[in-house]
Amino acid sequence: MSSVEAISAPLADGGTGAPAFRWRSASVVRMLDVVLAGGALLLLSPLMVSTALAIWTQCGGPVLFRQQRIGQGGRSFDCLKFRTMAPDAEARLPGLIDAEWRASRKFRHDVRVTRLGGFLRRSSIDELPQLMNVLRGEMSLVGPRPIVMDEAMLYGRRLADYCAARPGLTGLWQVSGRNDVPYRRRVAMDVWLVRNLTLGVYLAILARTVPAVLSRRGVY
Repeated sequence: MSSVEAISAPLADGGTGAPAFRWRSASVVRMLDVVLAGGALLLLSPLMVSTALAIWTQCGGPVLFRQQRIGQGGRSFDCLKFRTMAPDAEARLPGLIDAEWRASRKFRHDVRVTRLGGFLRRSSIDELPQLMNVLRGEMSLVGPRPIVMDEAMLYGRRLADYCAARPGLTGLWQVSGRNDVPYRRRVAMDVWLVRNLTLGVYLAILARTVPAVLSRRGVY
């Protein structure tokens, strides 16, 4: 058992940790995840195919970027995105880490991002492959932001709350300013969402997601 799974273990069997998914509508939400994600994949398939072709022809290298993220119960999964960086981006990261990265886990001006990748990020098109993660049950349409292993220590004792739910394609952070939100506030938002996720909150965040994406606030 990994250290992440050990922290979240008391929650995996219905323990008395964070009250995630202790609502009668859990099965309804999963049904909505499947129906809405499946419908979105069908509707957006022409856009996704054209995006894949653009990445392949303009940037070279793999079309999809797979990265291990922490899922429900502390189990890791491959989170899918359209690749927005140069093929050697991971190898170049150690030489770029600075105070901004340590504080937010992001760069405001990441030199590894391609011109096409910048557009995909600003429009959130890069995240559309995560609809497949939703169908596979690794993610939900609404939930905490999926985090990488290196971020687990930044959550501290709140990691158990995070691990009590499926990570979300969208969530409170995504509709509240995204990268303009300090990291500690981002963690607090994730914890609040897990502890208060009801069908009403789920639908409200979905409704706010489209305006948030169109406004592009906090995206870089």
